[in-house]
Amino acid sequence: MPSILEVVSPGFLTTVQDSGRFGYRSIGMPVTGALDQYSYKVANLLVGNDENAACLEITLLGPTLKVHGSAVIALTGAVFQAALNEQPLPQWQAVEVKENDIITISEAKVGARGYLAVAGGFDVPMVMGSRSTYIRGKIGGFQGRPLQKGDKLEIGSPSKEPSQYVGKLIPIEYVPKYVINADNDIIILRVVMGPQDDCFSQKGVQNFLNSTYVITAESDRMGYRLEGKRVEHISKNHAQIISDGIPLGAVQIPGDGMPIIMLADGQTTGGYPKIATLCTADLPLLAQGKPGDKVQFVAITREEAVYLLKEQEDKLCKLRVMLNPNASATAKHFRVEVGNRYFDVWVEERQVMKGGTANATQS
Repeated sequence: MPSILEVVSPGFLTTVQDSGRFGYRSIGMPVTGALDQYSYKVANLLVGNDENAACLEITLLGPTLKVHGSAVIALTGAVFQAALNEQPLPQWQAVEVKENDIITISEAKVGARGYLAVAGGFDVPMVMGSRSTYIRGKIGGFQGRPLQKGDKLEIGSPSKEPSQYVGKLIPIEYVPKYVINADNDIIILRVVMGPQDDCFSQKGVQNFLNSTYVITAESDRMGYRLEGKRVEHISKNHAQIISDGIPLGAVQIPGDGMPIIMLADGQTTGGYPKIATLCTADLPLLAQGKPGDKVQFVAITREEAVYLLKEQEDKLCKLRVMLNPNASATAKHFRVEVGNRYFDVWVEERQVMKGGTANATQS
C-alpha cells in the first residue's frame, strides 16, 4: 500500500502544486503552479524527485499532517514554526518520517509560502498535463480545491531510493535572501518597462519607480494589489487598451492608478495597460510577500533580466549536482531535451591506464 499523509488541520490555504499547466493559455487556462518556483524545485531536489513532482504549497499558516506508512520529506520556502512530533523540524533539509508521525507547520515567521515535498510526489490525477490546483476553475490538485480536514493524500512511488537523501541539506548561500536578510523590510522588485509604458505620464512613471508600495489584503494567487502613490495615465482614454495577452509578472495599472502584479492564477488577457513586467527571477521574491509588506520597483534591461534568470538556473544546476548521490564534485551537469522530455546528465573526465599510458576519458 502507498504511504499517505492525512490532513488533521488544513491551515490557511494549502494546495497541491507542481511546475504549472502549460500550453492552454490560448483557451483561457492560466498556467497555475507553484508561485515560488525556486523553493518548490529545491524541495523536490532534496528528496530525489523530478523537479516537476507535485508538492504542497502552504500559505501563511500551515497544516497538521499525520503520516501513514513512511516517507522522506523536505520543507522549503518561508520560515515556518514547524515541528515533527513536537520537536523542531529543520527546513531546507531532507527528513525521514514514519508511521503515526505528526507534522505540524504553524505560522510563517518570515515570508508567506512554504513547499512540502515528499519522495515520490503526491499522487493526484493529472489534469491537462499538470497536477496543480486551479482554485477558481475547481480543477487539478486534490479534487480541485484547497485541502480540508480528513483529506488523505497518497504518495507516489519514488524513482530513487529515498533513504540516500535523508539528512541532505542546502548550503546557506543557496537559501534565498528573504530568509537570510529577515530584517530587510522593503522588497526590491526588478522590472522591464513596457509594453504600454507610453500610456502613462512622466509623473506617473516617476511615481511608479520612485515610490514605496504596500501589498494589500486583496492579494492572492491571481495577483497582488498594491497601494501607494498613484500612477497616472496620460488621459482617461489611456486607462484602457484593446485586450491583449498578460504575461506572468505583468504590472497592470487600472483607472485608479494602483498597480496590480499578475501571478500564476491570473487571467490570460486583459484591457488594463501594462507599465512593466516583473523579471522572472524576482517572482519567487514577490511570492514571499504578504499583506502589509512594502515593495519598490527598479527598472532594468531585458538583457539584465535574462542574466538574472540564468544566474538562478545556474544555482539550481549546481544543486542538482550536489544532491545527486551518484555525481562527484568534479562532474559537469548538462540538461538534455529528448522528445519534449528533459534528462539530467553528468559528465566527468577520468584518467585510465592503457598500455602503461594515462588517457583522459569521459564517463
